[in-house]
Formats: sequence, C-alpha cells, structure tokens
Amino acid sequence: MKKRRPKSLVLFGNGINCEYETAHAHRVAGFDPELLHINLLLKKPEKINEYTFITLPGGFLDGDDLGAAKAQAIKWKYYIISDSGRTFIDELVDFVARGNIILGVCNGFQLLVKTGLLPGIGGIYGKQSVTLTFNDSGKFEDRWVYLKVNKFSHCIFTQNIDTIYLPVRHGEGKFMMNGLETATALKQGYTVMQYAYESGDIASEYPYNPNGSVESIAGICDVTGRIFGLMPHPEAFVHHTQHPQWTRKKLPREGDGLKIFKNAFRYVRENL
Repeated sequence: MKKRRPKSLVLFGNGINCEYETAHAHRVAGFDPELLHINLLLKKPEKINEYTFITLPGGFLDGDDLGAAKAQAIKWKYYIISDSGRTFIDELVDFVARGNIILGVCNGFQLLVKTGLLPGIGGIYGKQSVTLTFNDSGKFEDRWVYLKVNKFSHCIFTQNIDTIYLPVRHGEGKFMMNGLETATALKQGYTVMQYAYESGDIASEYPYNPNGSVESIAGICDVTGRIFGLMPHPEAFVHHTQHPQWTRKKLPREGDGLKIFKNAFRYVRENL
C-alpha cells in the first residue's frame, strides 16, 4: 500500500512572493503542500494542526514598511486568538513542542527573529534578541553564496550537509545579535550556517559575506533544532536548471537546496 504524503503548509499573501517555488520544493521532497493566505492563520489558527511542516517563504511581507517582516511580527505577537489570552506565537510554540517543524526563508527568517521564535534561547520564545537589518553594501544583493554548516548544530534541516551553494536576494540580511548570552548560545549550536569561501572556510568580507552579518551568520535554529531560519533561498535551487551556469557546467540533477527539504521529509517520516 502506497504511503500518504505528509501534509505541509506554505504561506502566501501580503508581499510574500516565493510561495510557488517553495511549494514545488516541498512536493519534490515528498510532501503534499497546501498554500494558505497568511491572514487566514489568525482567523483559523487551529489550521496548523493539519500539518507537520510549515514554511514562511521569502518576499516583502507587508511591503517591509516598518522594516522587514516587522508589521506581521507585531500582529502575531499581540493579536489575541482566544478568551484565554493566547496569541498565535503560543500556537506555533505548541506546534513545535509536539515535534513538528518550521522553516523561515529570507523574509520568513526575518519574521521568525522579530517574533522571538528564533533563536528561542533556553526554550524561551517571544523575546527578540537578534535581528536582520540593512546590508552593509547599502543595496539589494542578488548573488550566489557558499555556506558552511556548523557541525555542532542540532538543526534537523541540515543533517549530513557540510557545505552548500545557494542564492541570496535581500536588502535587509545583515544578522546582528544583542548581548553576550546570545553570542554564547549561538556558538553552542544555535548557529546553523555561515557565509564561506568555495573552500568551505568562513568568509567575513564582501561579497562572500553579502550583507556584513556578524560572525558571517546566514542561518540559525532554536534549542529543539526544529525551527530553522536562513537568508539564502534553498527553494531557488532544487534542480540544476535553476543554476545560472547549468548550460556550461556539468551539475548534479538535484540542486543543493533540495537537501534541506529532503532532510525535513526524512525527519517527518521517521518521527511523525
């Protein structure tokens, strides 16, 4: 008997513009993705219980008018969804506590850090301790970057990945942190990816580090390893034809980004 594909959720609306790429990556990895407008989650927060995997895609959420993803972060943190005073952040924390997983890419990563879902140091969520702000270059960066995966990271999305090559496309991707406690935690496994040279050595200078991120950080996870956010776009490289040199180089059929979604699928199959 053929197994049913696990259901996953991909958000769209209000400036999000990578939902179809993201849903395709889910599908190729083995999920049965559903697209849902981001506003419906506040009206029907119980919808998340239908899924095992939620992705917050890239784009320009609410026009980034208050800074990248800030407006939506405020809605999620302070909009009361029940008589008990629970917010949508509480629902997402419970979702992950049950073993489910969340991925935020680019604008989705910005949303996760500004709601305080990342890094969630010590399992405390809702308090913002890191941010993503304007690139040091002062311009929108659209380029491909090499990334080194932290071998000490407990992130379920990057298991068995050492280096990876993905595109970035953002104007506010500079990662910054607040305080020694946060810096210490990030060094103890919360840091997942750092910008690197092709050799895999960590790179601090432009353009290898395209935005000036502190410690060249490109992606982080929470204490469970089940909430993961990154600035580069894994959904934009799941097939070799998405690479700008695919007609000139002999590339593997599967793009590097698919590894992240396949790890998500493997985790769900084995644990949920």
